[in-house]
Amino acid sequence: MMKNYIFFGLLSLSLAGAMALGGQDKSAPAGLKMQSWGKTPDGKVAHLYTLTNGKGIEAAITDFGATLVSLKVPDRGGKLADVVLGYDSLEGYITDKAYFGATVGRYANRIAHGKFTLNGVTYTLAKNNGENSLHGGIRGFNKALWSARDVSTKDYPALELRYLSKDGEEGYPGNLSVQVVYSFTPRNELKIEYSATTDQDTVINLTNHSYFNLGGEGSGNILNHVLELKADRFTPINADLIPTGELRDVSGTPFDFRKATAIGARIGQDDQQLKLARGYDHNFVLNHQKPGDLTLAAMVYEPEGSRLLEVLTTEPGIQFYSGNFLDGTIRGKGGHIYNQRDGLCLETQHFPDSPNHPEFPTTVLKAGARFHSETVLRFGIWLMH
Repeated sequence: MMKNYIFFGLLSLSLAGAMALGGQDKSAPAGLKMQSWGKTPDGKVAHLYTLTNGKGIEAAITDFGATLVSLKVPDRGGKLADVVLGYDSLEGYITDKAYFGATVGRYANRIAHGKFTLNGVTYTLAKNNGENSLHGGIRGFNKALWSARDVSTKDYPALELRYLSKDGEEGYPGNLSVQVVYSFTPRNELKIEYSATTDQDTVINLTNHSYFNLGGEGSGNILNHVLELKADRFTPINADLIPTGELRDVSGTPFDFRKATAIGARIGQDDQQLKLARGYDHNFVLNHQKPGDLTLAAMVYEPEGSRLLEVLTTEPGIQFYSGNFLDGTIRGKGGHIYNQRDGLCLETQHFPDSPNHPEFPTTVLKAGARFHSETVLRFGIWLMH
């Protein structure tokens, strides 16, 4: 059955149904503003950058961790709400262990036993997740102060952030120069572009680790959110949440989101993979027509306010995480307590532990080569009730 939903300034047809022109422009003109946002532990000044797209969406980004701090999106009644979990101040992000909104690197997700071999050399990484290295190690990119500059054009606001990860940082080889650009497009999209170069062969896997709640952060759990993933396969995990190497067909499993399904519909099933992760925390193998093309990966909407998000990416995988380890100990924006399943992540990425799985798409970046990846967050309104 065809299902209608609106994107602002766009008319086309997609996997889930028909889209129509919509949106009422009652917001401020598109632009970028900067303000001081406190100091890092070593006394450096961090900043908060606010991007508006002129169509009712606003994003705030800090140069600490190249982090997406807030993302305000209207519901079907035009009411704005911040749809990403996080904190009201820099101090929250300095001590944060949940990676709210962070740019994650040098290697997003897990590397088993904190080791990998490249060009015959075994590299030992910082272990910060049991015996594994997670999201770059003890001090990943999310804890670095990036340099920032306004790269807006006449058509859309854009913020560029740069960071130099030095040879040996957290155990990784090579001086890696990284660039992340956040920009709003005229199609009500927040685009995130990643680029990197290295002077020595290394591995790289970059993503944004925002936790979404399309009802608004702090509004409760995401079990009623309806999710669709363009993935016929996923990568099963072992007890340490490391991929086994298998690419498993989703057919007949709780991991089949090829048809839009409520996240809570099967999350409590008696399934070994769900038990290992306490819910969904798995990499899905995307059905790209051609590797590296920007294609639709995921669609999720929240029935009550009807906010809808599409995720497009050039990456081969997407990690769907259902907020399993949020445990009520984090006090976020406005004093909200974040409990289990109060947010979901859709982390566009290469597969976890790829350096130890030569059968997976490679994450090796050769010296002198250029890494480039794009992810697009496109927002709209779901019309069917």
